[in-house]
Amino acid sequence: MDSKLHPAVTVSNIKHVIPITLDNKTGQYTSWSELFKIHCRAYQVYDHLLPKSSSSTASSSSEKQKDEEVASALTAADLWDRLDSIVLQWIYSTISNDLINTILKPNKTAREAWVTLETLFQDNKSSRCIYLTQNLNNT
Repeated sequence: MDSKLHPAVTVSNIKHVIPITLDNKTGQYTSWSELFKIHCRAYQVYDHLLPKSSSSTASSSSEKQKDEEVASALTAADLWDRLDSIVLQWIYSTISNDLINTILKPNKTAREAWVTLETLFQDNKSSRCIYLTQNLNNT
């Protein structure tokens, strides 16, 4: 058994690193997302925010190698699921309760939660711009 821990497992309180709590009212999505991406890069889990890439495996010649590859793939899949859950916990820990209630769905991945938040805040840009322009013109 590999005794090395993944760096992401050692994070005890993400709020020390990301002091911003993302909320609909504050409009700090850009700052929050940049801090979150930096944190994910530092702890080697940034790929959980990106679309999954399909990986191709080379064919092996011996039965023992095939068994080892299957065991390794299962271990890698388990680690991936664990790390994805950690990143998802980080997301939920740094957003408001209203946003949690908006995006919380069973069996959601960190990527899906990330995209949902991005959509909530980025799709609103043009309508917010129009609203602010109208307010500026009215003054």
